[in-house]
Amino acid sequence: MANLICKYLAVELKLAFEETGKTNEVIDTKYGFLEGKGSKIKYRHSDIRLIEVTENICNRLLEYNLHKERTGSNRFAKGMSETFQTLHGLVHKGVKVVMDIPYELWNETSAEVSDMKKQCDVMVEKYEDVIEDWYKNHQEEDLTMFLCERHVLKPHETECLREDWNSQKGDPALIDEEKKKKTKKKKSKEKEGKEEKSKKEKKGKKKRREEDSDWEREKDMSSDDEQTRQESRPTHRPDEL
Repeated sequence: MANLICKYLAVELKLAFEETGKTNEVIDTKYGFLEGKGSKIKYRHSDIRLIEVTENICNRLLEYNLHKERTGSNRFAKGMSETFQTLHGLVHKGVKVVMDIPYELWNETSAEVSDMKKQCDVMVEKYEDVIEDWYKNHQEEDLTMFLCERHVLKPHETECLREDWNSQKGDPALIDEEKKKKTKKKKSKEKEGKEEKSKKEKKGKKKRREEDSDWEREKDMSSDDEQTRQESRPTHRPDEL
């Protein structure tokens, strides 16, 4: 089971580091109360990022389900299994389906997945120094190979690391993942659209303020010119000369 745990721990670590590495946020590592100076570092290079990722990484395994129609390490994957997808379809059509598991528990986390999450917690605690070493010194190396093949697993346990699921058309897990990606992409586009709209509005307001300011200046200049002309006019009639 350790080979399976390590494989998916590494998979989720890589995804989590990829997700958190896109920001250019800069954080203060010291407040400098005594010296009056602080030290700044990019979040994606910080220890804070490492801690935040590893602290909750095993919870991501709870998104997995047991896919009995698959073999090897591919039996665990995100998304609803083909078996339960079929059963849900039958129920929605009004077909009575009798199983040992009550219908309301069909979507609950299985005992196998819960056990996988617990073992993951133990593995992260045991190999936290290895993960930290990769993060600080070996990010150019593949994390799966660095963690699992070089440190966690024995030579005869590494076969599962090379098992890939050749997804088939209509595979429920693949469909679920595609939906999540599309939703994430849609939200990202909506966020970009809002930011672009906000920029345009700010730009428009700035332009209007500049135009109003120019108009006020022109108005003031016109008033000054009119006053100058009035002051330069003769104060007596020509026939008085």
